[in-house]
Amino acid sequence: MLHFTIDQAAMTFLLNCDDITEGASKSLELGDDQSYFAVKRDGKIFVYRNQCPHLGVELNWQKDKFLDFDNSRIQCFTHGALFVIESGECLAGPCHGKYLEKIDTIEKDGALFMK
Repeated sequence: MLHFTIDQAAMTFLLNCDDITEGASKSLELGDDQSYFAVKRDGKIFVYRNQCPHLGVELNWQKDKFLDFDNSRIQCFTHGALFVIESGECLAGPCHGKYLEKIDTIEKDGALFMK
């Protein structure tokens, strides 16, 4: 059996998994020119680039506000587009059928890192 270790120094820290509650979203600022956000659903954290595929605008209208009124979909507050939390697929709005850019992550010791 092969065992692999994770080189945490080569990855970018995103957040401690306990820093986001179930059914919530959270802005992530990593110090680069890009903006990201996380959504926690059914105990899994999904991370996306904060950029609508329609016009490239940021999705949120307030810090940590990426979900619709019942927290069931990601919403672009500029155009009202709705996205599936688990896949980033646009279900409604001007970018229907397009996807948010999903960020590959790995969880290690209660922390989430960008691959």
